[in-house]
Amino acid sequence: MDKKIVVIGSGVSGVGAVKLLEAAGAAPTLYDSNEKLTEAEVRGRLPEGSRCAIVLGDFPKSMKKETELVVLSPGVPVDLPLVEELRANGATIWGEVELAYHFGKGRIAAITGTNGKTTTTTLVGEIFKSYYPEAFVVGNIGTAYTQEALKMTENSVTAAEISSFQLETIENFHPKVSAILNITPDHLNRHHTMKCYIETKEKIAENQTKEDTCVLNYDDEETRRFGENCKASVLYFSREHILEQGVYMDGTAIVYADESVRTKICDVKELKLLGTHNYENVMAAVAITAAMGVPFPYIRETVIHFTAVEHRIEFVTEKKGVAYYNDSKGTNTDASIKAVQAMNRPTIVIGGGYDKHVTFDDWIECFGDKVKWLVLLGQTAEQIAETARKHGFRNIVFTESLEEAVQVCADKAESGDAVLLSPACASWGMFDNYEQRGKMFKDYVRALPE
Repeated sequence: MDKKIVVIGSGVSGVGAVKLLEAAGAAPTLYDSNEKLTEAEVRGRLPEGSRCAIVLGDFPKSMKKETELVVLSPGVPVDLPLVEELRANGATIWGEVELAYHFGKGRIAAITGTNGKTTTTTLVGEIFKSYYPEAFVVGNIGTAYTQEALKMTENSVTAAEISSFQLETIENFHPKVSAILNITPDHLNRHHTMKCYIETKEKIAENQTKEDTCVLNYDDEETRRFGENCKASVLYFSREHILEQGVYMDGTAIVYADESVRTKICDVKELKLLGTHNYENVMAAVAITAAMGVPFPYIRETVIHFTAVEHRIEFVTEKKGVAYYNDSKGTNTDASIKAVQAMNRPTIVIGGGYDKHVTFDDWIECFGDKVKWLVLLGQTAEQIAETARKHGFRNIVFTESLEEAVQVCADKAESGDAVLLSPACASWGMFDNYEQRGKMFKDYVRALPE
């Protein structure tokens, strides 16, 4: 690859892109607009011996004309003036996923959706590992796709979690199986309109053919509508309907239907996952892995032994009869609604964070008689409180930090209650990411007196 390549963003994805490009023989330039960074700091993130040029601050005019390929980190908006200028100058714009796909091999199961991506992708990865000798789990899940691409072979299978940010820049990306788990409002500060957000999610299947499979949620109006015009062969899953073809719930049984043959995979009572939304994640994983050729006994065995993903309704500990749950990955209202619904005891909720320009009415409405107190922090605290008061919920406490919020919850909770961190907002502003927020929550909880 002898093109003039610029990687924009020096985080995990950007560094992963540089590593892959250099391993493939290219000589990329790594650019970051953050003037506070030093070259030594950025160089320290790169592998020893990297010859990658580093540019910080303003983008040089000379580079604008020369650049032929731009690789964007997921956090860099595609409508950034610099990106639009580079595109207008004739540069090809790729994201991490398109770059990795260019070098990777084997079959891919690509999973997107507003909620449930991480749990479903992790479960799919575990099922793959139980049956296939070469299995990878990559994407918006901790391990960059670019980091693993060169290790893949024609015989490997890959479970890839793909965010809407990553889907904006795909060109040739062609998974054997794609999945859209659900679509609810999120990231409208980035995508601006719901129509744009939905169309971006649907791009996951745009290069598929009838030889491929697209797994969709029959109970979600948007994904069901998409299924009517999808280029791939559609396989639905449903918690609410009996399907002729697909995966559905019959009472408490998860069933795979293939025309006249119906196979019971498991009973939800056998699962270690909590909440009806997780039943949907399991059904999606069953559909995806069956479409990728995994026999049912392997699927069943993995599904019934699978435990919750960190930061997703993760049980932390019990202190003085109060159960603490970390749902820091609840970064939007739909995810947090599912977390509240999964609680089986009176609950105190910690919410608030970065403003993604969404409303909170549905979240507050789901509280019913279950939520006793709402403890708020972050940029959206006042907006959430205003929404709560509008719906008649007035047990609200404002806090300045997560540590204070945990202490307030401990003071107000009674034996038999639950404390749930499920912010319904992104972590940015107060934390680096939702993982850091979740880890700090667990540390504060474990430090509480017994």
